[in-house]
Amino acid sequence: MYKMLYTSLLLSTAIYSSDIINYADGLKYYQSHQYKKAYPIILKEAKRGNKEAQYLLADIYEHGKGIHKNSQKSFYWYKKSASNYAYISKDETKKTIEKGVDVENAFTQKRLQLAFSKLDLSSPDVKDEVEKFVNKNFGIYPYHTNYLTPISYASRPYNRHYTTSYQNNFPSTYDKQTEVEFQLSIQKVLAHNLLGLNDYLSVAYTQHVWWQAYGESAPFREINYTPEVFFTIPSPYSIDAENNLKAIQLGFRHQSNGQEGYRSRSWNSLYLTSLWQWNHLFLKAQVWYRLPEDKKDATFDDGTNPDAPGDDNPDLEEYIGYGDIQIKYLYGKNQFGLKWRNNFDFDDNKGSIELDFSKPFENSDNTYWYVKYFNGYGESLIDYDRSISKISFGFSVYRSLF
Repeated sequence: MYKMLYTSLLLSTAIYSSDIINYADGLKYYQSHQYKKAYPIILKEAKRGNKEAQYLLADIYEHGKGIHKNSQKSFYWYKKSASNYAYISKDETKKTIEKGVDVENAFTQKRLQLAFSKLDLSSPDVKDEVEKFVNKNFGIYPYHTNYLTPISYASRPYNRHYTTSYQNNFPSTYDKQTEVEFQLSIQKVLAHNLLGLNDYLSVAYTQHVWWQAYGESAPFREINYTPEVFFTIPSPYSIDAENNLKAIQLGFRHQSNGQEGYRSRSWNSLYLTSLWQWNHLFLKAQVWYRLPEDKKDATFDDGTNPDAPGDDNPDLEEYIGYGDIQIKYLYGKNQFGLKWRNNFDFDDNKGSIELDFSKPFENSDNTYWYVKYFNGYGESLIDYDRSISKISFGFSVYRSLF
């Protein structure tokens, strides 16, 4: 694991190779609207297999930026930019053109919704706002897998935790081992090429909820909030072609459960991630460094001051380790996933493994049956130091490749 991560870090130093510099010039021309200069550079890179260049080339053809419009070529390169994934049929573009479909009209229809057909779009400002909505052009995208599992069964009862007291005479566990679990995860790109490395600066937010929906009063047992900010640096095409390294990410993450007193859990970290792909196999390897916090004083430990400042969970790394490896494999339109963490302490070894499987729901393109199995520590922040086995059934509306 660590060898691969160190390799990705070393490879990132090769970003300034000649091919990326030339492509960076093309991006600068594109961003400054010098499309005639950008076109041959982007065309060359697109033919070499650069997915971003293929997408930009499609945009150039669609809108006639510096060249004559060509809807068929635009349609071809849009599909080409996504052709590595099982969600896209490689023959779709060819069949569409062979059938004589009016591609220009297809673009128009894609932008039209009945709800807006009566609006007066004579004002460019009004038209621009409507097109943003119709095209869903808010720049907000899914991040991690978004899912809802109405049935999530654990092998042992969940502990109750109290804000102002250690348990004393209060109930020690919840009465239901079956609950509802769901996750919402989104991201947005804020800026491009700030570092001059064809990089992307993004923010993301993930909310993971455990809901005792079948228990008395149906309380939310635990909610974990995870905002983060990170740079994504795509690898040069030469490195990608030789090593299958797609990108590295450098980021800052905060995670907490939004509670006070003895229920409070939180931590901050810096992380380095490498993203790899071998055809239908996707690998994400991540290491993190936890930012240190002050230790709580004795009044917290003796139960007299639940709001004492300091580290809520000083031994967190002993249970979740210092990184993880995630693997996703596409088998047709089905997806298998694995996530592994370990503290690499062979005297007191702890960690976790998570397995998941998803397949399309009936004939839907973006809803999937979803099954997940978890075993180990760190499933939630509130019980990070308690091992549990758990299986969940439900559906997802987005599944991530990384």
